[in-house]
Amino acid sequence: MDEQAFDVFYTQSFGRLVGQIYAICGNLTEAQDCVQEAFVRAWDKRRTLDTDQSPEAWVRTVAYRLAVSRWRRARRAFLPPDRAHEPAPPPQPDVTRVALNDALQTLPHDQRRAIVLHHLCDLSVADVAHEVGAPVGTVKARLSRGRAALARLLADEVPQELRHG
Repeated sequence: MDEQAFDVFYTQSFGRLVGQIYAICGNLTEAQDCVQEAFVRAWDKRRTLDTDQSPEAWVRTVAYRLAVSRWRRARRAFLPPDRAHEPAPPPQPDVTRVALNDALQTLPHDQRRAIVLHHLCDLSVADVAHEVGAPVGTVKARLSRGRAALARLLADEVPQELRHG
């Protein structure tokens, strides 16, 4: 089908197809959008659309499928979320977590980064060194100094009953 034939096809069948899809979906704007999208897809296939094979039926089928897909998507929006896709609730902060976060904030940036990457992200010393772009010895020194500073800071802040538990 050439461009002129497609224009004639579009002009003759657009209104009829909108009416048919509107009768199915009950929303004129949705029907117009779906038929228009179906014609866009038909335009891309205009060279292979055979006028003997009822291209109007092809456009109607595509428009109907688009309307059904939109209806399903809209319906899912009103359903309660699937619990399997809900993120797990964040852990509730306890006294030790709050104390650790407060103590980490007092460390120099390089020490804090090394501590977090090594102890909280479970990276090896070599991996931490690679990620921060520092020699392994420097990372070891930062870890050592950071742990010593944390030990001093946390010794006073963590309640006695939580230290040995």
